[in-house]
Amino acid sequence: MNVYINGRFLTQRVTGVQRFALEIIKRLDKQVGVSFTILVPPNYQETHFFQNINIKQIGRYTGHPWEQLDLPIYVKEKPLINFCNTGPIFKRNQIVVVHDTAIYAYPEGFSLPFRIWYKMMFTFFKILSKKILTISQFSRKELIKYLKINPKKLELISEGKEHFDSIKEDNTILSKFKLKKNKYILAVSSLNPNKNFKALIDAIKYLTEEDFEVVIAGGTDIKVFNKVNIGNDKIKQVGYVTDEDLKGLYMNAGCFVFPSIYEGFGLPPLEAMSTGCPVLVSNVGPMPEVSGEAAIYFNPKDSKELAEKIKYVMNNADVKKELQIKGLQQAKKFSWETAANQLIVYTKSLKG
Repeated sequence: MNVYINGRFLTQRVTGVQRFALEIIKRLDKQVGVSFTILVPPNYQETHFFQNINIKQIGRYTGHPWEQLDLPIYVKEKPLINFCNTGPIFKRNQIVVVHDTAIYAYPEGFSLPFRIWYKMMFTFFKILSKKILTISQFSRKELIKYLKINPKKLELISEGKEHFDSIKEDNTILSKFKLKKNKYILAVSSLNPNKNFKALIDAIKYLTEEDFEVVIAGGTDIKVFNKVNIGNDKIKQVGYVTDEDLKGLYMNAGCFVFPSIYEGFGLPPLEAMSTGCPVLVSNVGPMPEVSGEAAIYFNPKDSKELAEKIKYVMNNADVKKELQIKGLQQAKKFSWETAANQLIVYTKSLKG
């Protein structure tokens, strides 16, 4: 069986959904029995190498036009996998991974054109696509709630953390931004309002007596997300960082805080746990599903409670140690290898 993969994501900066796609493909590269070909737009830069999976440039467009015109014309009726929320809207013989339904639950976090386009795509996927995969039980329930998708059409696919195992941390980022080991609170993500960094910003006013800094790593796409105002001198924004820098930040942080009010899965807490970083996460959405008993939970709408939980962890070595041990164990439950195996099973629903 030969299966095509929508490789548009390979032309984009690696964030959550691109990471998901890339890590699963690395494991699919070692599978036997199914042949995969990644199709990419003409603006793809040749930076990826796989032993058994070919990358083929097709078409003349880029971005969404490539995905809606060039890609389906080339693939025709052959099977196609789309990893990153988007895909050809009129294709039937395909699998689409939809990571979350934030555009329905928290529309204020996205521009109007973005919301309209994604809602249209999701509606066509619901009607025409062979299967829709999602990344948590929480997200599955949300897809059924907002899109009224037939539960039989929905399947779960795992996320993983092995991508961090092979990365060598770069601790020079501490000196670059004048950070002290164990003396900063780390937060990682885009500045989408759904990520709720306001709670962390508001919590700082309850931490004035503490010798902590707050570090936010990650960028924001102003074309997609409405503007978020940080405006606090106690917060350091280090912007988009390399994987080596990020692992260095995780491994030297006093704790990691994930105040998000809406996620499909929540990969940063899993990454943090896999490095032994103590984790505090909001008590909503899929976060309890991902973090289990390995995190300290807080109400994401109560900044005072968050501040108290931060002080509790930062000032208690025994609590930190317990969270580190539990986090490492919890992280072992998630694997990109599992995700790849699940996908192989789901491809059997496609027509070869």
